[in-house]
Amino acid sequence: MFNWGNGGQVAARPRELTPDRSARHLFGAKMRAHRERANMSLGQLKDVVMVSTSHLSRIETADAMPPPDLPRRLDAAFGTDGIFQELYRLARREIHPDQFRRRMELEAQARLIEEYAGQIVPGLVQTEDYARALFEKFDPKATLNEIEELVTARMSRQALLSADPPPDVSLILDEAVLRRSFGGPAVMRAQLARLVDLTLTPTTVVQVLPFEHGGHALVGGTLTLMTLAKGAQVAYEESISTGTLLEDLATVSARRRAYDLLRACALSPSDTANFIRSLMEAPSDEHHS
Repeated sequence: MFNWGNGGQVAARPRELTPDRSARHLFGAKMRAHRERANMSLGQLKDVVMVSTSHLSRIETADAMPPPDLPRRLDAAFGTDGIFQELYRLARREIHPDQFRRRMELEAQARLIEEYAGQIVPGLVQTEDYARALFEKFDPKATLNEIEELVTARMSRQALLSADPPPDVSLILDEAVLRRSFGGPAVMRAQLARLVDLTLTPTTVVQVLPFEHGGHALVGGTLTLMTLAKGAQVAYEESISTGTLLEDLATVSARRRAYDLLRACALSPSDTANFIRSLMEAPSDEHHS
């Protein structure tokens, strides 16, 4: 724990907090309470947790979501035995739109996640720069802070990939996903490299569905199939800004059949890795922006 003075500086009167409004507000209030108990300024805390003073201030007032690695550093700094990590797990759900919260809850419980993506790289395996470029395209009028909030939310979802134990993840990517560029050649090259690394691991499989396959039943959107711990299966269909959770057995079975047909026609993980590498080696002007 740290116990530092304010170095003689006179601080402005802090904004009143409202910890009862949400888990995110409670996170900020607890952070301020422990910081003041340790007699630390935001500037001194910045040097410990490696987050800017302005960002820490916005986290305290719940104007910004904590980055994924901050809770662990706060627990270490204040000796709080995982309190901030527990609060973060609750707050993380609140930064996603309501229609996705149920999906997130099920995703966290799933032992197997299978996804078909027809246009963009699935959120669970996006790089930070790719996600940022995607959100900038989606809403050109969004502020920098709003974009960073969305990026933080996207990256926080990926924590489940390193859970103990992690879920098994199987992805089918339409060739268009790999050829449609977001963020420019360097961003896409890093994103493609990440996909290569995931093509075949103990818990991940990535397969490409080439253009030559032609049309198919899932071409209009994105489908996620989740198998829960007790064997129950649910499906989630997503369009540009909406998502639909499917729990009816007959409907989920139909989506499962469509997914299995695509998997049978997709490239093997080994051929997928070679295909992605060939795109990485191609001149950048061969990618569509």
